[in-house]
Amino acid sequence: MQGIREIVFDTETTGFDPETGDKLVEIGAVELINHVPTGRTYHQYINPEREVPEEVVKVHGLTTEYLKDFPNFAAVAQDFIDFVGDDGILVAHNATFDMKFINFELRHLGYEGYGWDRVIDTLEIAKNKFPGQRNNLDVLCKRFGIDNSARTFHGALLDAQLLAEVYLELLGGAEPSMELDAKSPLKKDINQDDVVLQRVYREPRVFELNDEQIAMHREFLEKNIKEPLWLSDEKKEEEGA
Repeated sequence: MQGIREIVFDTETTGFDPETGDKLVEIGAVELINHVPTGRTYHQYINPEREVPEEVVKVHGLTTEYLKDFPNFAAVAQDFIDFVGDDGILVAHNATFDMKFINFELRHLGYEGYGWDRVIDTLEIAKNKFPGQRNNLDVLCKRFGIDNSARTFHGALLDAQLLAEVYLELLGGAEPSMELDAKSPLKKDINQDDVVLQRVYREPRVFELNDEQIAMHREFLEKNIKEPLWLSDEKKEEEGA
């Protein structure tokens, strides 16, 4: 069984609204299985077949001239669908924006598009985790100590890779590699179905207490803990509990 498969992705566009003619110009995505990056990525520049406004070029750096020799979305739609697969959960930051463009383009070509049951919005997770604070990708990278120094422009693949790291931190942090090797305390016995826990024996540490520390400890117990459970009934009677 493969496990949970997630596609963390980002898009760049010519503007804010596909309904008014704005188009995708770039898609970048990375694959996670059970929240661990597999190394598989998807990246595609797209010819929007329209002018890219100058103010948008300042954001992602993708000019009309640069994009004119790349395929349009119709030519690459199936590649993206194949990368997502039948089981991929789509993860995006401000997913409403990205899914609006993806689904508009797909449905325009006759594809069904993706339902919200297959989408996770990391912006919503961040808002719940850090209410009332700024939660854009740069801020989250700084908050979690993730190096985003290469992010001079918004770029779909780089942003997807950064978002994958942010997403794992939002989930509570992740071990970069969950591979179990000979040095790991958890080792998979290939002859059994169960994971065998191999513990390294360590000598017990002994702490010497002086009379003053013992008296202070006893005073603390007597003052703060009434009828302690670890004393037997007989012991309680002896100590007047």
